[in-house]
Amino acid sequence: QIVLVSGHLDSWDVGQGAMDDGGGAFISWEALSLIKDLGLRPKRTLRLVLWTAEEQGGIGAEQYYQLHKENISNFDIVMESDEGTFKPSGLGFTGNAKARDIVKEIMTLLQPINITDVYDNADGTDIDYWMREGVPGASLRDDLSKYFWFHHSQGDTMTVQDPNQMNLCAAVWTVVSYVIADMEEMLPR
Repeated sequence: QIVLVSGHLDSWDVGQGAMDDGGGAFISWEALSLIKDLGLRPKRTLRLVLWTAEEQGGIGAEQYYQLHKENISNFDIVMESDEGTFKPSGLGFTGNAKARDIVKEIMTLLQPINITDVYDNADGTDIDYWMREGVPGASLRDDLSKYFWFHHSQGDTMTVQDPNQMNLCAAVWTVVSYVIADMEEMLPR
């Protein structure tokens, strides 16, 4: 059984793609790195996917889906961060009411850093295939007030990334992915 965390590597044709979507790729990598460094071994496999060709229509995601859809029942949740890594407020979630209640309970663990909201609907070109087939999905929600200052522009460079805000994003990703991967049962569908 698999808990998938992800971001995409390709950027738009200008800038470095630090926000779109280097930040999402980074926090996904960091989540698995933190879990390993802490010596935690969840019951399910945590899988990192760094998508490619998202900007060209999600070609990499479609290929991955085609290669793995026969095992769709083993995918517990698919998580994608693709809206920058500014100060996070919570998760967008797509899934049934029972799964939503579980995710809301998990998010209470993040009360000490004041990131507990669960919003309707996860967003993510790369996880849409899975969510359409009923796999629960989550996307990071963060402060988008400055996102479009840099999005798909030459200003999308590492200098706009705030290490403290990225650490908060990685904390959300780490806690959610680990707890779901270590639960006794998969999220209800």
